[in-house]
Amino acid sequence: MSARLPAVKKAGSQEIAIAKNEDFVTATIADQLFGIPVLQVQDVLGPQKITRIPLAPPEVAGSLNLRGRIVTAIDVRLRLGLPARTGGKPGMSIVVDHKGELYSLMVDHVGEVLSLTTDDFERHPATMDQRWREISTGIYRLKETLLVVLDVSKLLNFANIEAA
Repeated sequence: MSARLPAVKKAGSQEIAIAKNEDFVTATIADQLFGIPVLQVQDVLGPQKITRIPLAPPEVAGSLNLRGRIVTAIDVRLRLGLPARTGGKPGMSIVVDHKGELYSLMVDHVGEVLSLTTDDFERHPATMDQRWREISTGIYRLKETLLVVLDVSKLLNFANIEAA
């Protein structure tokens, strides 16, 4: 986890804190707003044809072909312990690069890119579900909702899933 401290600039003998912004691609899953650091996002996709992978963990929805590359599709709802999608409304995917491999994070809806100041970043609330705490770095309190910042490397760490 990266330390989220403001940058400090020296002006003579005084130190001046400089607010730093972070950009997040927002996604909605079960009416909850999540953010993924924009530098980790490779692509945003509409509904895709997904091929099931035998014996894969339940969170692995399958694989898809993205311009000739095989991409593993992850059902983020299942990874978060949420019920499966209903209503027949097609979802979207956010493609991220993790250790040289592409993963498609299946979400309900992809929103806008938000630029938020690191000064507003907070640690997890004590009441947050433990499963969500394990795959996020913290939150931002927005006007009408919380933005949960996803840690892509922890979200894609399937060793923890199998141990649980």
